[in-house]
Amino acid sequence: MAGDRAASWQSIRDTIMLRIRDRTYPPGELIPNEADIAAEFGCARATVNRALRDLAEAGFLDRRRKAGTRVIEAPQRKATLEIPQIRREVEARGQVYGYRLLARATGPAPEEVRARLKLPEAEATLYLESLHLADGEAHMFERRWVVLRTVPGIASADLAAVSPNEWLVREAPYTHGGIACHAEPAGQAAAAALGCAPADPVLVMERQTWLHEAPITYVREHFAQSYRLCLGL
Repeated sequence: MAGDRAASWQSIRDTIMLRIRDRTYPPGELIPNEADIAAEFGCARATVNRALRDLAEAGFLDRRRKAGTRVIEAPQRKATLEIPQIRREVEARGQVYGYRLLARATGPAPEEVRARLKLPEAEATLYLESLHLADGEAHMFERRWVVLRTVPGIASADLAAVSPNEWLVREAPYTHGGIACHAEPAGQAAAAALGCAPADPVLVMERQTWLHEAPITYVREHFAQSYRLCLGL
């Protein structure tokens, strides 16, 4: 990848992160040394060191003097945003969890979603509609857009067997994101899934996650009217 212009530490960091995610550098394995990476990218070792240090601080690499740099087997995500797993939330309430994939399509995201994720108009995303159940009753209706450029592996994932929520938590490391909660009318799609009227107010959680500068996903979760949000102190 060497060229007339040396790579920046950010571009090296992002390339190494992509290789971690697609298992070019598998969990627990050593990655190439700084000298080899510097030769590949046509840059100084100090630039590579800065990139690897950033990934180590983010919890993806374990760097030890004289032992090399190894991919951490279970990344310790140091982002302040903790992604909840709906299955665990339901089971923690003593209920039986269920899940249905309602819709799946590939194409550009709506303008509002593109603006949130800073996507160009033609950017390919995977759109998903899912219904999460608790004791056989509707618990949460989910609409999600996943950026395929950042998470290409989800295109071949069996999302009828495992929810996109669980798949992304397990397979798509993130560095930061944001979450917002508010009440709004359910609307036609959520009302049909949750068994309420379109004008009925429901709790909506909006969340977006990023891997450094690369957007991962934007999701809108509509909860059944019986849902209670409990926060620990």
